[in-house]
Amino acid sequence: MKVRNRRLPLALLALTGMVGAVTSCADDEPAALRAVEQTGVADKAPNDVVRTEYGPVRGKADGNVRVFQGIPYAAPPVGGLRWTPPRPPSPWQTVRDATKPGPACPQNPGEIPSGSKNEDCLNLNVTVPAGAPSKPRPVVVWVPGGGYYMGAGSNYGAQRMAAKGDVVVVSVNYRLGVFGFFGHPGLEGSGTYGLKDQQAALSWVQRNIAGFGGDPRNVTFAGQSAGAISGCAHLTSPSAKGLFGKAVLESGACSHGWLENFDYRKQPAGDILQPLAAVQAHGRETAAGLGCTGDDQAVIACLRGLPVDKLLPVLGKYIYPAYGTDVLPQRPSDALRAGRYHHMPVLSGNTRDEATQSTAIYDDAGGGQRKPMTEQTFNAVMAETFGKDEAAVRAEYPRSSYDSAALAWSAIATDRKWAYTQYAMSRTLSRQVPVYQFEFADPNPPALSPAPPKMPMGAQHASELWYLFDLGGMPPKLDAEQQRLADQMIGYWTGFAASGDPARDGGPAWPRFTTAGGRTPHVQSLAPGDGGIRPVDLAAEHHLAFWAKMAKPGRP
Repeated sequence: MKVRNRRLPLALLALTGMVGAVTSCADDEPAALRAVEQTGVADKAPNDVVRTEYGPVRGKADGNVRVFQGIPYAAPPVGGLRWTPPRPPSPWQTVRDATKPGPACPQNPGEIPSGSKNEDCLNLNVTVPAGAPSKPRPVVVWVPGGGYYMGAGSNYGAQRMAAKGDVVVVSVNYRLGVFGFFGHPGLEGSGTYGLKDQQAALSWVQRNIAGFGGDPRNVTFAGQSAGAISGCAHLTSPSAKGLFGKAVLESGACSHGWLENFDYRKQPAGDILQPLAAVQAHGRETAAGLGCTGDDQAVIACLRGLPVDKLLPVLGKYIYPAYGTDVLPQRPSDALRAGRYHHMPVLSGNTRDEATQSTAIYDDAGGGQRKPMTEQTFNAVMAETFGKDEAAVRAEYPRSSYDSAALAWSAIATDRKWAYTQYAMSRTLSRQVPVYQFEFADPNPPALSPAPPKMPMGAQHASELWYLFDLGGMPPKLDAEQQRLADQMIGYWTGFAASGDPARDGGPAWPRFTTAGGRTPHVQSLAPGDGGIRPVDLAAEHHLAFWAKMAKPGRP
């Protein structure tokens, strides 16, 4: 496993054995092109060659699905197009090879083992069930997480979801870090390029997905971590109107934020979404540090002329999408509370042990190695983080209730950073739209990385993804009960995508999340084994009433 940058909150993970990106190419197949017949209506099985608005693409059969990879949805954002809103790609006439992943967006080694320096990365992947559908299929657009600084859509193999759920799955690349969320005075679109990319991909889906058998009138945005935060932000974005009609938000909320020390020692408290002025002021500092000076336009021209290598060291300083912009006119959490968002059904939730991932590598073990938080560190960060409220937090989370200091801190960070903000978002949304809330709770999911000795990871951040996707091309190693859970979760997710009701195809009922009549909102616990899918009182389990009392003015 590649250890992620310790200075970056909201990291997804670095998955062992992730496949690298391969640039797709075009080849001349006039005979195949002449044979293509695409009606734009899903009245037959999809062909290996599909016409898109920019040119034909050739995918390949993969078991019971067809996969089309590396399809450009926007022009390469290079040279003068670096830090501009996405533009249409150049059309092509011959059949483009879409049988291999396209390049990942620039990033340091991590989820992509060797990293990437290729800015020609605005591509997407389409996975289509084999066989002729009786009507256009629902569409799931998957926007990956990765802390806004790593990841690629091609790392999420959607064969199981597409085939079992009878849906078309589209996975997306978008600009990351300094390439996607940099800001500077005079730079149009400051802090929003990655979000604009996502909306461009969603717009491509509206115009092209019928050729793949998908229904552009039934599109669900789905994302995890940074992808889920993006989805919540798009709910409040005027420019996202009409691009999707349902949202799946896994481990990410509009009000996602953290307190001091939550992910690493001396981490300042922060929010993932930042005002435009703050992003642009930070951009001035970065530009000066990179040797770009002068008036605003001179600075921007200088920055656009820098090679990718010069920008990768500051990649992770820009993982905060900006509001007060054309994409996000208002702070998204404020817009939700005011009811100013696109009203649609939402499926939302967390993993039960989100923070074990960061707490397991909290302390420096020397030699570039990390180890779980120690007792000494725990006592120090409790005092530093909570100050006069330390006694109250210790009373709520008695140290004797946990097998280690690392697990005690993990519980605190999980509850305050993840469960509290996700639950608050669901409560707000449920006043006006259908909401279905879950907690992924498998205590022993497939490992995302080797667990430290005596540090059970539980249902850590991102562990539910194995149940929905083949990560990095690797099918998950699930036992029989876990496979049964994975099948049920795919049924829930795709049932929601089809109809807005996750339990449409049977299985355990999943009532809506609602506080009407003073009731405890229903949250569906998802775990393997008999009785593993059941209601859970998430607010009680994660001490949410306590954190509501502790919340500071101006903090989510």
